[in-house]
Amino acid sequence: MIKSLILLLFVLFGLKMTSQEIALLKYQGGGDWYANPTALPNLIKFCNTNIRTAIKEKPETVSPGSTDIFQYPFVHMTGHGNVFFSAEESQNLRNYLLSGGFLHIDDNYGMNKYIRAELKKVFPNKELQELPATHPIFRSVFQFPNGLPKIHEHDGLPPQAFGLFEEDRLILLFTFESDLSDGWEDAAVHNDSPEVRLKALKMGANIIKYTFEN
Repeated sequence: MIKSLILLLFVLFGLKMTSQEIALLKYQGGGDWYANPTALPNLIKFCNTNIRTAIKEKPETVSPGSTDIFQYPFVHMTGHGNVFFSAEESQNLRNYLLSGGFLHIDDNYGMNKYIRAELKKVFPNKELQELPATHPIFRSVFQFPNGLPKIHEHDGLPPQAFGLFEEDRLILLFTFESDLSDGWEDAAVHNDSPEVRLKALKMGANIIKYTFEN
């Protein structure tokens, strides 16, 4: 009973104990959750310099089934392939998101069909909704009047941003056919131009800013 009460208090207040920290989601299924190792450190440096955050420069990794996830108001997820959430992980993710957490999923190419199926385990009664270009996340710091920017070409499709909501609160963002995290990587990794990398970093900063303020 006491252990359960402590866990409940941790769930309710854990996100407030560390106001500005982010983590990378280490998931099961065989997909490369570790893709883009320089992406988050570069985004953190950009945010700390340009939007006055104070995020620890080396992000932690966290599993979807761990109570450690409640320490982080923002969790990032990426990769190319299969994703699998167990029943316990799905429940824990649901509790995390409903208690104030935020998950950003950036399809690095190949995640789409897998992550959509797994999100139905987390929220069976919620559907991903495409965010209009007028959503505040596209202007929380930097202006993106046309919505999510295109960073890398894959299937020639337009970039799309999808969200899950709890009432009016955006609790999960899924960025598709954009590949933001590739644009956050060191310049030598993908040989992106400075303009493309800056565009990706600015959109990433918008997501961070929006998350920390909502």
